[in-house]
Amino acid sequence: MNIIHQKLMQRATLIVMLALTFTGSAFAEGKKKPEVMTGASASMLANTCAGCHGTKGVSMGPSIPTLAGISPTYIIEMMEEYKSGEIPSTIMGRIAKGYSEEETQQIAEFFSKQKFVAAKGQKVDDAKAEKGAKIHKKYCEKCHSESGTEAEDDSGFLKGQWKSYLRNQLMDFHNGDREAAKKMKKKLKKMYKKYGDEGVEALIEYYSK
Repeated sequence: MNIIHQKLMQRATLIVMLALTFTGSAFAEGKKKPEVMTGASASMLANTCAGCHGTKGVSMGPSIPTLAGISPTYIIEMMEEYKSGEIPSTIMGRIAKGYSEEETQQIAEFFSKQKFVAAKGQKVDDAKAEKGAKIHKKYCEKCHSESGTEAEDDSGFLKGQWKSYLRNQLMDFHNGDREAAKKMKKKLKKMYKKYGDEGVEALIEYYSK
């Protein structure tokens, strides 16, 4: 392991330790940003995310999304929103503050070039999934084309993600814990008014299939 890699892993460990504490810190308050790790490769930087998002961004944890194959524009946008607190979080907001803009760009580019691998072993209710396909086509397809698998949409992947992650995100948007774009908010409201919780579950089954 070379010196750059050693320093990078040491800093990643420090970031996680800071994220797991509830006391104020320079990172949390944004008082001081870490120096750019000059010479660190994109893969080295991305490896600091592997503990949660899996090797090459393929998640093994049911509440954590796979990042592989996703648009770099989307990843950068999410990281910035975690930094600002626009997206509520327990850990990611603090971790995101540990990376410079250049490092975030490198990480995003690395994950965008990896192959997306759908979550495996999830049981699917075929009847609900069929209903979910129709709901997706009516309310979601315009922004999440090809069942939410097109990186060019710059909106993240839906099809193939873990059920727990999908459920948490949909409920956060519905409950207002996370602010949705104006168009998405309108669509979700209409969908929920007609189908309620059953509509949400149908979408989850469809995306999980």
